[in-house]
Amino acid sequence: MEYKSVIRVRMSLHDAHYGGNLVDGARMLNLFGDVATELLIMRDGDEGLFKAYDSVEFMAPVYAGDFIEAEGRIVSEGNTSRKMEFEARKVIAPRPDISDSAADVLPEPIVVCRASGTCVTPKKCQRK
Repeated sequence: MEYKSVIRVRMSLHDAHYGGNLVDGARMLNLFGDVATELLIMRDGDEGLFKAYDSVEFMAPVYAGDFIEAEGRIVSEGNTSRKMEFEARKVIAPRPDISDSAADVLPEPIVVCRASGTCVTPKKCQRK
């Protein structure tokens, strides 16, 4: 069975960490952690634990006001381990050049981050 999770979140000024309202890349990893938790609940009936990232690649900047869609899927599994792949895409961007509340749905999502990692659900916690 294939397990896949997608969440969409708007980056706020609270997420901005650098000049120009640039969002810290760690925020994408936080989203991937939420996606991983949902995948483990769907697969095992338990939140499990994130063990390690194998790779993380930041590909484009994210700013306050951007809508980010984070997606993940389980690509392989062992007795307790779940190998996952993640991708975050910018799907809506603000248009401050037009007005403070203007925004555009992007014609094509922009991939802002990709990662892969391993999560673990202890055998005693697996319910499925």
